[in-house]
Amino acid sequence: MAEGGERQHYNVTLAILALAGTAYALQQTMVIPALPALQRDLHTTTTWVTWVLTALLLVASVSTPVLGKLGDQYGKERLLVISLALFFVGCVGAAAAWNIWAPIFFRAFQGLGAAVFPLSFGIIRDEFPREKVGVGIGLISAVFGVGGGFGIVLSGVIVDNLSWRWLFIFGAIPVAIATVAVHRFVPESPIKTPSRVDFLGATLLSVGLVCLLLALTEGESWGWTSARVGGLFAGAAVFLALWVVAELRVPEPMVDMHVFVQRQVLFTNICALITGFAMFGTFVLIPNFVETPRGLAADTARLVDYGFNASATKAGLYLLPSSVTLLFAGPAAGVIGRRIGSKWPLAAGMLLSGISAVMLAFWNTETWQILVALAVLGIGVGFAFAAMATLITEAVSATETGVATGMNTVMRTVGGVIGGEVGAAILTAHLIPTTNVPSLRGYEVAFTIAGAVAFVGVVAAVLVTPRRERLVVVAEASE
Repeated sequence: MAEGGERQHYNVTLAILALAGTAYALQQTMVIPALPALQRDLHTTTTWVTWVLTALLLVASVSTPVLGKLGDQYGKERLLVISLALFFVGCVGAAAAWNIWAPIFFRAFQGLGAAVFPLSFGIIRDEFPREKVGVGIGLISAVFGVGGGFGIVLSGVIVDNLSWRWLFIFGAIPVAIATVAVHRFVPESPIKTPSRVDFLGATLLSVGLVCLLLALTEGESWGWTSARVGGLFAGAAVFLALWVVAELRVPEPMVDMHVFVQRQVLFTNICALITGFAMFGTFVLIPNFVETPRGLAADTARLVDYGFNASATKAGLYLLPSSVTLLFAGPAAGVIGRRIGSKWPLAAGMLLSGISAVMLAFWNTETWQILVALAVLGIGVGFAFAAMATLITEAVSATETGVATGMNTVMRTVGGVIGGEVGAAILTAHLIPTTNVPSLRGYEVAFTIAGAVAFVGVVAAVLVTPRRERLVVVAEASE
């Protein structure tokens, strides 16, 4: 690792962190278009192949705050190297999969790479000049959405021309480069919290999140009113409640609840939940919408009055505008936030995300309309991602950056799962009679709900009161 006089210019560090974040974001979504190929080649069922996605989701959600906290305690660069190394193992193992259990197992390893984001935010806060922190955080935040969008596009091309195994082979290359580069060039943070690991808190949070996410991801296939799903929701409520109680009582908690309920952190996390809902809810709907062939549904006389009959590869290309605008919106939010405060880019991001969803609901008959709406979504999500990370880092001490931004990432993930499941449930409830094809009305309802939820996020963003604003109010009151 870079030490003392070897400390690199912050732009070098930023480039390496961006590479690490891009590598993870690409792998998170690249597998989605490849699921049918995995199912066919590994001779498995739809239920089991979806666990290739679920395994990463569960491990990422559970490990992100834990690894973020360990980074605060033992060194962010050290934990980032460990996280990336395990991620690399996941890529190589998944590429060599011999049955369905192998990619499920190794995708769980890949989930450990999600810690790249909270650990990167902590490194940026600790190492960058103060005036560059917002832009740096904005760029890394944008990488999450940009990489995810490009992952879907690249996946279709690779699967159509090579094999799904090459998704993981190509994915391993940037991960390996990033791991070596982080170890060699990224400085270890001088800010650490020498404290005991809160194993009880980590365990209770992990079990609670697993129960919640399992219930959300499997609710449709198991039945929302089934005993299994009900038991999982009940288990989630019990374990998360016990986690809160435990964190309030232990002397050195993994998450300081007094910070977690602080106004700036609380409302920013609510916005993370909403952003995940609106963004992932939309991303789940768009490929199905554009791949639907307009005209008569197969073997029926039912008219399908939407869709563009796009291939899987072309469907991924529809998401490119959002990826491009997101890339520029993230750093721009950092610049704007430094001048007027980050809550305003957050509010603007929520507003634009809502407008985008409404545009998709009622303005969707031409390809260019979809592209414009998704470009607007990219700006909104880019603003929101960057502003949320900045608001969290501003609200907590340097020794809590990893775990605080990790929890914000978890909220965004949970929101994304809820958004995807709500969208799928709405489409299932609005099928064209005698077909398995969702009606246009179903998409209109789903997009409208995503937009309405995003508009609620505008209110939550305005209610955020950044620390410096609170200090001004206190100072004025004392005069």
